[in-house]
Amino acid sequence: MLPDLSITPATHSRLADVDFDDLGFGNVFSDHMFSMQYRDGRWQQPAVLPYGPVAVDPANATLHYGQAVFEGLKAFMGGDGTVRIFRPDMNYKRLCDSCERLCIPEPDAEHFYGAMEALIQLDHAWIPRRRGQALYIRPLIFSDESHLEVRPSQAFRFLVMTAPVRAYFDESAAAIELKVEEQYTRSAPGGTGAAKTSGNYAASLYPGELGRREGFAQVLWLDGREHRYVEEVGAMNIFFRIDGRVVTPSLVGTILPGVTRASVIQLMADAGDPVEERRIEIEEVVTAIREGRMQECFGAGTAAIIAPVGGIAYRGEHLSINDGQAGDVTRRLYDELTGIQLGEIADRHRWNRLVKIDAGESARRAAR
Repeated sequence: MLPDLSITPATHSRLADVDFDDLGFGNVFSDHMFSMQYRDGRWQQPAVLPYGPVAVDPANATLHYGQAVFEGLKAFMGGDGTVRIFRPDMNYKRLCDSCERLCIPEPDAEHFYGAMEALIQLDHAWIPRRRGQALYIRPLIFSDESHLEVRPSQAFRFLVMTAPVRAYFDESAAAIELKVEEQYTRSAPGGTGAAKTSGNYAASLYPGELGRREGFAQVLWLDGREHRYVEEVGAMNIFFRIDGRVVTPSLVGTILPGVTRASVIQLMADAGDPVEERRIEIEEVVTAIREGRMQECFGAGTAAIIAPVGGIAYRGEHLSINDGQAGDVTRRLYDELTGIQLGEIADRHRWNRLVKIDAGESARRAAR
């Protein structure tokens, strides 16, 4: 626990009002949140508070210029009673990289990890026990300075909130369908595509909504320069198995470096079947499907974990992949990743950060 952490416990828990059999994704939040301020050149005043609204000035620079970054990671309750946070070191590194790109001072690792662990100790009862569910953790840093100048702010707020969630896509449903997006662009060379910043997602909302109106779960983004090369999906990195080889777009500065993406690449290497990272033309993908050489396709991301892709729409043509079913590699990777996250499979690479729940300490702190 952080030595300088202030804790104000919630006077009433909302846990009893939550239907864990009918969880959405990010619609219900746990009882507490973490808050820390950046003032006078340093991060200070770390505190755990009851979850609730925060005051924001109408001239807050984030509202006008989008100087904000965030992360997304998950904690899982294992059958042994140990909570496992999956690969938070990668999320911390990516958060720091995003901070640098957006002129935001990075928080130190002690407060990043300490915030999550303090929230888990207090709100561990919010961690779902059902397979496919998890406690989603959302760190967020945004400008906390009020001005209308187009310049980097000098004051920031760091928040961490948690939410019990189901799988991002319905695991009982068929594989998802994607629409290839040729008109709109998610990111461009020299832009912020590799950072997890709010503006990237704002730019994706309109084309994503157009795709949903046509019945597609997500859009498949192409590069912003030529609309020729596959980049990523709205909430995931993308993988194809063509002629028995798994390939994924290489990171060229316009693609978010996903934590699950890196995990898939490592697990495939462990199995003696390395992933090929390279530029992939959309015409190569379409041709492979038409010729029956595309064995399977899947997305990989923290929210979705592994999501099978059953088909894509390209220039008015629907192209089915593996008869709309999850492939063998897709299923194996999903089972292996979830097994590691739940402590059912050996964590060979020490990806999980373990949090031992101290029920006595949690009760004492909550009573203060």
